[in-house]
Amino acid sequence: MVPVRNEERDLAPSIRRLVGFLRESFPFTARVTIADNGSTDATWAIADRLARELPEVRAVHLALPGRGRALRAIWSQNEAEVLAYMDVDLSTDLNALLPLVAPLLSGHSDLAIGTRLARGSRVIRGPKRELISRGYNLLLRTLMGARFSDAQCGFKAIRRDPARVLLPLTRDTGWFFDTELLVLAERAGLRIHEIPVDWIDDLDSRVDIVATALADLRGMARLGTGFARGSITVPRLRGPVLAGRRAAGDLPLQIARFTVIGVASTITYVALFLLLRLAMPAQAANVVSLLVTAVANTAANRRLTFGISGRLDAARHQVKGLITFGLGLLLTAGSLAVLSPAHPGRLAEVCVLLAANLVATVIRFVLYRHWVFGRPEPAPDAWPPDAWPPAGPVASTVHTNEMATQGERAT
Repeated sequence: MVPVRNEERDLAPSIRRLVGFLRESFPFTARVTIADNGSTDATWAIADRLARELPEVRAVHLALPGRGRALRAIWSQNEAEVLAYMDVDLSTDLNALLPLVAPLLSGHSDLAIGTRLARGSRVIRGPKRELISRGYNLLLRTLMGARFSDAQCGFKAIRRDPARVLLPLTRDTGWFFDTELLVLAERAGLRIHEIPVDWIDDLDSRVDIVATALADLRGMARLGTGFARGSITVPRLRGPVLAGRRAAGDLPLQIARFTVIGVASTITYVALFLLLRLAMPAQAANVVSLLVTAVANTAANRRLTFGISGRLDAARHQVKGLITFGLGLLLTAGSLAVLSPAHPGRLAEVCVLLAANLVATVIRFVLYRHWVFGRPEPAPDAWPPDAWPPAGPVASTVHTNEMATQGERAT
């Protein structure tokens, strides 16, 4: 496959260069598929000519534009064992192609991505794009718990079997498709392999950075909302259920543990507030007390209430926990602000704070269960007995963002 749109200048030289590389340096026979999606220039004519001239090349015309739409359409019908793509401008060094697909051909990993943000990558691009890329990936790691480092590098590969399960779950038709697929893959328990790449940015890129960034943010909001509401569910395709994560049927036990931890946190909070109140104003004492107990409360609930151990996602859980406790801060701070003109005594302050904390606690539990620590996922046997791990010859598809290659392992 290959999404290409209005690439009449780069298409022919890039395809010829790719085919030459595959003939001389790639240890598998390969087919290059050019998927023209909605071009209005001579791109389709060039793609058709290349398909007739080069035996390794085929061309597909799609009426509607969109890289995600093209990838989903072609990958869904492709019979190769491994599907991959790269940008038509060949920003990524082609020598990274074999390291990209090798972990998938061997069965070690399920997806592979090139990363421009890892140690060992060599990247030439402007500071604006660098800043936007790093900021976007930081948002993904903080808000969505992503563990991959570079969502939008146009150099990725996926095994056919997991692709067949995940592609119908994707909705984006544009640039966010890459991120959506990776987030779904992580939720499915798939292993994502990253390789550092040499990357030279295309100075003639037609990508609208602002529009793409806004579309990515909308995509993140859609995914986050879908996961929180349960409207997006992902089957567990590989690996055990997250170690120690408790099932949804443990709700009464979760509430009991949460209550015990909440009582302990509240006692600690009140004691700290009264102690700090001797040396600072009520609002300052409230903020410090709440911050200290927030960190301890999130850690305790993570381990004891929701059964999550280890360092994986611990930082993300703490960030989300602090956001959740921020709601408690708003409630308690608002309550103190209402009381302040009346100059209440310590007892009145404590009583109001306890009432506000009770409301905040209920909200906090709901957010902990459905957002901070997420909902537990079942681990069904998603693969037919004869489909995973795959048997027989292994094929490779290299889908370049403007070109795709497909080939069988040499026997």
